[in-house]
Amino acid sequence: MSATLPFRDINVHASSTYYAFSSPSSPNAPTLVIDRPSGDLRLNNGKLTGGHRVSSISGILGIVKLRLDSYVIAITKSQPMGRIKGHQIYKVISTEFMPLRERQLTDPDEQTYLTYLKASIKSGPMYFSYSFDLTNSYQRQAQCDPNQPLWQRADDRFFWNRFVCNSLVDFREGKASGRMSAGPQPAVDAYILPVMYGMMNITGTSVKGNALSFVLITRRSRYRAGTRYMSRGIDEQGHVSNFNETEQMVIMNDSGSAGLTSFTGDQSIAKSNPVGGKEAQVLSYVQTRGSVPVFWAEINNLHYVPTLQIRSAESAKEAASRHFDEQIRLYGENYLVNLVNQKGREVRVKNAYEEVTSLLQSSPSEKQEASSRTNERSNVMESSDKRGWYDHLHYVYFDFHNETKGLKWHRAQLLLDQLKDGLVAGGYFHGIDRPSGGIDVRRQQTAVVRTNCMDCLDRTNVVQSMLGRWTLTRQLIDLGVLKSGESAQDDQAFENLFRNVWADNADVVSRSYSGTGALKTDFTRTGNRTRAGALQDMNSSITRYVRNNFSDGPRQDGFDLFLGAYQPDGAPIESGQQFVDRRPLLVQAVPYLLGFCVFLVVISLSTTRVRDSTVWPLRLFTLLSTGVAGWSGRFMWTYGSLYVNWPKLNTPQWAIEAYEDTLNRVRKDPVVGRFVGGGKGDARLGTLEEGKKRRE
Repeated sequence: MSATLPFRDINVHASSTYYAFSSPSSPNAPTLVIDRPSGDLRLNNGKLTGGHRVSSISGILGIVKLRLDSYVIAITKSQPMGRIKGHQIYKVISTEFMPLRERQLTDPDEQTYLTYLKASIKSGPMYFSYSFDLTNSYQRQAQCDPNQPLWQRADDRFFWNRFVCNSLVDFREGKASGRMSAGPQPAVDAYILPVMYGMMNITGTSVKGNALSFVLITRRSRYRAGTRYMSRGIDEQGHVSNFNETEQMVIMNDSGSAGLTSFTGDQSIAKSNPVGGKEAQVLSYVQTRGSVPVFWAEINNLHYVPTLQIRSAESAKEAASRHFDEQIRLYGENYLVNLVNQKGREVRVKNAYEEVTSLLQSSPSEKQEASSRTNERSNVMESSDKRGWYDHLHYVYFDFHNETKGLKWHRAQLLLDQLKDGLVAGGYFHGIDRPSGGIDVRRQQTAVVRTNCMDCLDRTNVVQSMLGRWTLTRQLIDLGVLKSGESAQDDQAFENLFRNVWADNADVVSRSYSGTGALKTDFTRTGNRTRAGALQDMNSSITRYVRNNFSDGPRQDGFDLFLGAYQPDGAPIESGQQFVDRRPLLVQAVPYLLGFCVFLVVISLSTTRVRDSTVWPLRLFTLLSTGVAGWSGRFMWTYGSLYVNWPKLNTPQWAIEAYEDTLNRVRKDPVVGRFVGGGKGDARLGTLEEGKKRRE
């Protein structure tokens, strides 16, 4: 029995009472009907009458329920990105929100929800395939049941649209509460399309005249997803911020994709030689990155360096155990590469990581409990392994900034030397297509390098690309493409391609988390630091500062809405008008006062003085405006937490505390304290308090 794959073409018919979705290439398949405005789902075997065809779409991203209405999110445009073993991969280009109510109700909060959702989807690089599982590494795919529908095979961590697919999944499994629920509905499988968020690059190229497809995929976890300073560390469930799995694949003899390269393809593949026979061979290497797994935060206050807050390692022990239980079960040996500084403010993060790792490895009861997980899917550990469970964690510290200062990037080789034994023992995945179908697994990857710095961005990118290059060379030597002692970077054309693909990956991961591209990518791309690159880094740093303080709150709200961390349809009635600014009027007025005074000063200094006119009133006025502007700027700098654009839906507890403390300090200010209301109702704290209650 072959698996049901998602429909490649879907027509949408709409009427005042329903939306109907059908595949013209599968006329015998039932039509999926979503009743309006109730949102009930049903399947219809006959052709529906009364509706008019609206459009053809690439797929259904999901259904989201907001406060007043529900919306079907349709993928209206997609772009082919290349093929992996003949399977076409697409990128989501545009979507459309289709309301279930024919006459839409208007509400400021509802419109804000929609604005945030649309912005989040538009800015997010999302990919899908109708026949290839992008959410699983090739090694995990080899362990999956190919007869399962694509969405059931998907890795739950990287099934980005899983929450908005809940209605479809519940209806498929017979759990829908609507009037048409009638047990499991396997025909719905073809309408559920898993989407991955992250980076995808497929390039046809060659090394030393040998044809290959070079593929780099980064999958971002949907758990604890968010923005740079709004999401740090770990949560109680063991999910860490900015967790990404990066898989580097080399596919030899990929005849299914011959002649079909990506937009960065190297056309020299057409003149290359096959390797090792006619069967397609896949060599895959997986790395991960994720925030330091303790409870910590960096609290914005308009200063360039935020305030660092860390809870004790003991308080994070249980959450960290959940995190590493999953990491060991999925990946095997874990080499925990920590790149934060050993001096300055970052040393506290380093110490907390080392303490929690030490606590886990010295706790025999936790090891015994975790070892019961060894029979779960995707496990690569042997159940007969007699070591303690957390002895599979290998902590490796490397002071990246200190070792590579002065642009001595070659000193990162010192880290590689520390990891080399583990990399050799952990290996990589190697599979060969069987003529009869399926994959002949020749070797498996039994270890992973989990890299982190403070942001898991710039330093992490350099280390991951270095490990990717070393492993690629080893793979090609094992295949006989390279001789012992040769390196993949000896082929200059391929080395340029490799550098640019990894630099693109760094930019994508960085934009998703920090709002800008990665730093020092000029060195990543060319091997040299340039003046233009330094200027670009300065621009990126300034942009990060502005966005992290003033734009990341709404971005975080967009993530929370799409991923289900906040659900408006389940919010209490009194939580309306969530986005109204309730700060004291004086606090709200200070930025406008600053801007107005600066404007007056600029005008007075740039205006030509009329001959014989009196000068002292203008000078006095200019001095007064300068003084007020200076006071306003100092006020904002001193009480910066009041001007950070915090998330309004799931406001972090530390943000609430920072806001409260800052507002209390303003009330004690000898100049303006008397003008600031004493009650919580006078401030935006009302919104923050609602967020606190929802989280509790």
